[in-house]
Amino acid sequence: MDLGALFTAIGGILSPVPLLMLFIGTTLGIAVGAIPGLTGAMLIALTLPLTFYMEPFNAIVLLVSMYVGAISGGLITATLMRMPGTPAAVMTTFDGYPMARSGRPGRALGLGISASFVGGLISWAVLVTITQPLSILATRFGPFEYFTLIMMAMVLIASVSEGSLAKGLISGLLGMLVSMPGVDPAIGMPRLTFDWYQLNGGLQLLPVLVGTFAVSQIIKDALDLHSVPQRTEVRTDGVWLKLKDYRRHGVNMIRSSVIGTWIGILPGIGASIGSVVAYTTAKNVSHTPEEFGKGSEEGIVASEAANNATVGGALIPLIAMGIPGSVIDAILIGALTIHSIQPGPTLFLTNGDIVWGMIAACLLANILMFVVMSSSVRYIAGLIYLPRSFVLPVVMMFCVIGSYSLNNNMFDVWVMLMFGGLGFLLEKAKIPLGPFVIGFVLAPLAEQKLRSGLMMTAGDISPVFTRPFSLAFTIAAVVLLVWPFYSDWRRRKRAEANAS
Repeated sequence: MDLGALFTAIGGILSPVPLLMLFIGTTLGIAVGAIPGLTGAMLIALTLPLTFYMEPFNAIVLLVSMYVGAISGGLITATLMRMPGTPAAVMTTFDGYPMARSGRPGRALGLGISASFVGGLISWAVLVTITQPLSILATRFGPFEYFTLIMMAMVLIASVSEGSLAKGLISGLLGMLVSMPGVDPAIGMPRLTFDWYQLNGGLQLLPVLVGTFAVSQIIKDALDLHSVPQRTEVRTDGVWLKLKDYRRHGVNMIRSSVIGTWIGILPGIGASIGSVVAYTTAKNVSHTPEEFGKGSEEGIVASEAANNATVGGALIPLIAMGIPGSVIDAILIGALTIHSIQPGPTLFLTNGDIVWGMIAACLLANILMFVVMSSSVRYIAGLIYLPRSFVLPVVMMFCVIGSYSLNNNMFDVWVMLMFGGLGFLLEKAKIPLGPFVIGFVLAPLAEQKLRSGLMMTAGDISPVFTRPFSLAFTIAAVVLLVWPFYSDWRRRKRAEANAS
């Protein structure tokens, strides 16, 4: 760990413009996270065009702080309306809402905010400790190691996605398919362009992301404009926890934060799974498991500590290996690419200031999130009652402007609208969007690495099975692919045995 570089980055963020970016990003993230239907992925995708002409350091500070704020903001609606502002806050609804309805909304919000803060700090400590050593290890990877690592990540993403493994794989393969049009990197000839010259450069990341996440959500919300959430009075007494509260819930906070961090490191799993695992663990070890789902303080703490901890965890594979740990991390890779920064194990060497800026922004955004949410939760909660008929047209306008500004042509706008419709249909079919987007981002890198490896070995693919790391990643991918089917088979056998 380079403490000098870290302190330099912190000092850089505390200068006027980056500090303003940090404040805007964290506050906007919290606000968007608190509004049901708007997500951190949508916010960051819409913000990407605004970063084109910004200094890369300032742009990364803005986007990382949005990431932190958006994951945290979801607990407000989860607690007050039983409507998680973000998918990561689903588990918070189980206990936050009953506690708020019983007359203790301030206590519920205070537990969630404090647990989020602790989770963010612990995951940041892991991020700053292991990322650089992991990137040094990753520099030993050759093209076959990277190819098999990406394949393992894709299978892992599909296997833990909502719904069946088959749907996760379909989503990931579809994302890989739509990344194929453009110029073949090996022979320099157009492929799958259907004689449309606009496709010679391939489908651009920004319109695909904005369409998949923002426009699809706009379509979904537009079909449900008249739903009115049930209000809960926001009282702020109990928001600031006392020292004895931290002592009482300290073990749960630390345990859930560690769970969230390590689940965040696994590519593509994300905050939702982290909060589920931490919540289940807390319930299993609790002395009062019967209170879970009825307003348990332990449940709120476990869910919020874990989902915030996944942020720092997910940044580790992004920085160290160029592998997105979540959907938002895939968008962050797009942001780095826009600024001509190549994510991966050499990032510390080529753009050390950017790496340490990301790490420092993660720390400072967590601190700012805690201060902003604790002091202004009453006002932030008011945003959740904004009429959707006002919000959605404004968001749609930004979608169109952002996509058009990429290359100043309408083709990107049509691509955005097409993927908005596709994203809506995929969600209607219960096919997760995460594997689709991460497949779209990772497929070109996987193809590049595989072709490089085959050129080095004159077409011999055996290093996939003979090199230690690539063999380990291949075996892990096969196990991850087969395990759900094996589990289903065992479950059916057990059911048949019990039935007989």
